[in-house]
Amino acid sequence: MSLADTHTHINYLEKITPEESVKNAKENGVEIILVPAASPEDVDNVPELVKKFDNVYGMLGVHPEDAEKWSDDILDKIREYSKSEKIVAIGEIGLDYYWDKEHKDIQKDIFIKQVKLANELNLPISVHDRDAHKDTFDILKEYNKTSKVVMHCFSGSVEFARECLKEGWYIAIGGVVTFKSAYKMQEVAKSVPLDRLLLETDAPYLTPVPFRGKENQPAYVKYVAEEIAKLRGISFDEVAAATTENAKKVFNIK
Repeated sequence: MSLADTHTHINYLEKITPEESVKNAKENGVEIILVPAASPEDVDNVPELVKKFDNVYGMLGVHPEDAEKWSDDILDKIREYSKSEKIVAIGEIGLDYYWDKEHKDIQKDIFIKQVKLANELNLPISVHDRDAHKDTFDILKEYNKTSKVVMHCFSGSVEFARECLKEGWYIAIGGVVTFKSAYKMQEVAKSVPLDRLLLETDAPYLTPVPFRGKENQPAYVKYVAEEIAKLRGISFDEVAAATTENAKKVFNIK
């Protein structure tokens, strides 16, 4: 049964190469890998990286932590790179008030610009939202007109998940769901309809049990699927099939 890791920074891995990570992933049933850009440099690097692999796709955007590095010519770069079929989304974009409380207005401004770009290019959006649920939700509700939305590394409550689902958005869950103390995330994993659920690793971060504390990689998305299957009382194959189909649908992967 094939799996999809819908958000993984294989270009940030230190213990293994991107090539090794893709090979390991295939050996563990991971057939689709999506690599987001985070920094302005990534906007140039990710398109080159994904060309090397048949089953690896890219997302382009600037992460809120790099908001101060923003320049509007990045929009033109993304427009150009997005002509490639290997670029399937705008991301990861959004708001982060955990790391950066000083530049909220700058973060909001570049988030809005990138949401509008996603609409213009008819691409889905991979959203980073940390300690910024209300502002993230409000901006998407106001400015996103046509793009599918993925709430990457979802960290909200069941109630917030319901509000996102009402808007037609997708919930992406990663390794945190395997942590013993992650009760809130486990409740979300049980409550999200299977047809709105996506899997991810966010490698090299947030490594699932049993490798917690070590560097994450796409192969480990199977542990996320296993945990969600256990929480929901359904088979691993059912989770894998549904989430992979969702990934193909959201990101228009044939």
